[in-house]
Amino acid sequence: MTKILLIRHGHVEGIKPERFRGRADVPLTDRGAAEAKAVAQRIASTWRPTKVYTSPMKRCIDTGVAIAQACRVDAEVLTDLNDIDYGLWQWRSYEEVQQTEPQKFGVWFTTPQFMRFPRGESLQELVARGADALRLVVEYHFDDTIVLVGHDSINRAMLLQLLDQPLSAYWRLAQEPCCINEIDIAERRVRVVRVNETSHLAGIARD
Repeated sequence: MTKILLIRHGHVEGIKPERFRGRADVPLTDRGAAEAKAVAQRIASTWRPTKVYTSPMKRCIDTGVAIAQACRVDAEVLTDLNDIDYGLWQWRSYEEVQQTEPQKFGVWFTTPQFMRFPRGESLQELVARGADALRLVVEYHFDDTIVLVGHDSINRAMLLQLLDQPLSAYWRLAQEPCCINEIDIAERRVRVVRVNETSHLAGIARD
């Protein structure tokens, strides 16, 4: 059986007030660094991962390195774990886009399966990348425990596939900074054990 621990990176600027962060390579805040340390300690004390893969964004690399160091394993960048490409919307605030492009803004939050960001990605492309990341783990890490450190968007895309849910269910899944999702993949079964667990962050001050 392969176990996947799917983690979102720690807190960054642009979560509140909300912005379309995407490929903007923003670093962890002090709070985010504390969250990364907490999730690293939780993973090291509960599981025995053999490898950590991270998105190429600095916020994920730093979160992944904290986990890898705590677990004494290697961390490697996996491009397929990158955040969704928001194209021309990158780093624009939700408020600004809602005012300037209300129709497309509404599509993203009501029927995300029909959205392609201007000069960016569609949800279908995001899901395809997520499938490639999962395929790599299943094919090359049988019987291992693997940590994947990604983003709100790519994590949702992978969970939709693991739960056999349609793309229209994208917004039904919450992914808080440094949450833990635990997935067991056996030869004939996929079992999602936990989603968006954040109990290990209880002692960290939040907005």
